Amino acid sequence: MATIKDIAQKAGVSIATVSRVLNYDESLSVSDQTKQKIFETAEALSYKKKQPKRHPIKKVAIVHWYTEQEELEDLYYMSIRIGAEQRCQDQGIQVVRYFQNNYQNLESEDIEGIIAIGKFSDTQVQELQKLAPHLVFVDDYDRDDRNGDHVAIDFKRATCKVLDHLQDKGVTKIGYIGGRESYKDEATLIADPREETFQSYMNELGMLERKWMYSGTFSVHDGYELMKQAIEDHGDALPEAFFVGNDSLAVGCLRALNESGIKVPERVQVIGVNDISVAKYVYPPLSTVKVFTEMMGESAIDLLMERINGRKVAKTVYIATELVVRESSL
Repeated sequence: MATIKDIAQKAGVSIATVSRVLNYDESLSVSDQTKQKIFETAEALSYKKKQPKRHPIKKVAIVHWYTEQEELEDLYYMSIRIGAEQRCQDQGIQVVRYFQNNYQNLESEDIEGIIAIGKFSDTQVQELQKLAPHLVFVDDYDRDDRNGDHVAIDFKRATCKVLDHLQDKGVTKIGYIGGRESYKDEATLIADPREETFQSYMNELGMLERKWMYSGTFSVHDGYELMKQAIEDHGDALPEAFFVGNDSLAVGCLRALNESGIKVPERVQVIGVNDISVAKYVYPPLSTVKVFTEMMGESAIDLLMERINGRKVAKTVYIATELVVRESSL
């Protein structure tokens, strides 16, 4: 595992700066460019797979539904992007990168396919179809298969895996802190399978307490604010554990618990989702469902190459997850 010192040396910054950036210390004044360099360095040092290089033959685009600023708040999508870019580099594929606020400029690029990372409305999909003949969607679990290929995670199974683990440890009072997303060109909220599965599975078990459920955006800031609200609402009656929709939220939750003097995991356990590169560096190190994000990016490129090389039938690839228990849970 890469250390904070390794990241600092490669990024050209101090160890203290790396530590504070990875822990989302809001009192630290550094540029977004420095943050991005540190996050991308941490992701790159976590990336172990090497593939033999091939001769350049294709040019593809990676279109991100986030802006660059939003990506800094949710490293899950950054990690997917880096996996896809690394696959392109290893196989000699030319790649251009566009974010949500500038992908219309793709019209000037001579590309053979698009990797669309995130969630796109029907209108946006139609726009992308005009820009390239082949599309692969990554993490867009509501997308109709006829529109292209897909790489996805079974978040329903991942959620049940966490809840089963907590039950096995004798934990029955479980809260949920999650996020909700909407398409960039419309206000319609996108149903989240983690929240839906938490509600249905806990209800089946007779353990659902809606008063322990909170939702905002998938950001460190909202994780902090939502956990502060939960502490204010419930005090000593705070549940024994929280399942948190992603690691960015969980980092904020840990900070709020630490500031309030609530011991983790002795009093409250926290388990996130994604296992982003910073999860192991926060305090305490975060238990989380590992999503193999680099493999998601790699698989998207592989699917796109299959399409470009003649495959006609749409394909969906589901990537497995793994529960990683660290010091924020028992």
